[in-house]
Amino acid sequence: MASQVPLTLSLLLLLFGYADSLAEIIPAGYDTVLLNRSSFPVDFIFGTASSSYQYEGAVKEGGRGPSIWDTFTHNYPEKITDGSNGDVATDEYHRYKEDVGLMKDMNVDAYRFSISWSRLLPNGKLSGGVNKEGIKYYNNLIDALLANGLKPFVTLFHWDLPQTLEDEYGGFLSPHIVNHFKDYAELCYKEFGDRVKHWITLNEPYSYSNGGYAIGTLAPGRCSEWQNLNCTGGDSGTEPYLISVSAPRPFQLD
Repeated sequence: MASQVPLTLSLLLLLFGYADSLAEIIPAGYDTVLLNRSSFPVDFIFGTASSSYQYEGAVKEGGRGPSIWDTFTHNYPEKITDGSNGDVATDEYHRYKEDVGLMKDMNVDAYRFSISWSRLLPNGKLSGGVNKEGIKYYNNLIDALLANGLKPFVTLFHWDLPQTLEDEYGGFLSPHIVNHFKDYAELCYKEFGDRVKHWITLNEPYSYSNGGYAIGTLAPGRCSEWQNLNCTGGDSGTEPYLISVSAPRPFQLD
């Protein structure tokens, strides 16, 4: 034990000395002179971002249909860190004006949000009818952003596939998804394209295919049985590939 004391003292002295040297290099406190807007190009865009399921809430209001994330969070709460779901979330559906006000106070330039496919098309298809309340909500949000000097950036798909399409043909595992996604995208461009000039088609396709179809940690929670991860079925060796390469085929709008 006695032989360890000098070593401990030496280590402490070394740490104190290192801390003193750092203090001489790093100025006390944070100085915005070192990093501020002028540190970036004039046209650099500062903004905030969200996803519909994580922020909107109101999952059973305004004519919205269920998505695979509604099913996943309620059936597998243990796969969510705190066991929560998006039933209420941050309630942006009702409080979007407050959110826009906060962003304006933060002096950001833009807001990237995603559209809930099942809020516009409750059963995922045009043939099932367009939900006018959903159209109105996003129109109001976009108009509020523009009125406050914020540019809207819209993500078409942030993983919340309408549950009806998952039930009918397995969602993105089937080529049938292509035409239904095309219809949904064209509806968004038609309703919001006069004001929205920046579009993101798919959010993080790797995370969606890996988490949703290889290891089952994201909706729809599919993976191979041998992984013992309490999945809804699936094939970890082939389905992520189908999702990433085969199903989301490119198309050109007329």
